[in-house]
Order: sequence, then structure tokens, then C-alpha cells
Amino acid sequence: MGRYLIGAGLLLVAAGVVVILGERVGIRLGRLPGDIRIEGKSGGFYFPVVTCVLISVVLSLISWLFRSR
Repeated sequence: MGRYLIGAGLLLVAAGVVVILGERVGIRLGRLPGDIRIEGKSGGFYFPVVTCVLISVVLSLISWLFRSR
């Protein structure tokens, strides 16, 4: 159980580094072209469609790489 927690922690740290470096380069997850944002007087609606697809593709590729070994 401890090894899984350490692995999950390292994965979260790596994801944080990728997000920070992406923001410095100009890639902001959640603000990509294609994300839906509707704002009104009393509130708003936001759904990051392209961000969800991008994260899904990356996680699928990572999963596929680990299964092939």
C-alpha cells in the first residue's frame, strides 16, 4: 500500500510540474480554444471540452504504455 501511495504522490508532483511549465510556455489547461464558457448577469457556465479530451488522450497513452510491458 505504501508503494502505491508514494507512486501516486510522485505522479501528482510530475503533473504539477507539467502544469507549471505549460503555463510558462503559454499552454493553460482549462483555457484552451474549444472550451465552452458562457457568462451572464447572475452567473456563468464553464465546461472545458478540449481540456478534458486532451487529458483523456494523455492518460490513455500512459495506460497503454504501461500495459504493453
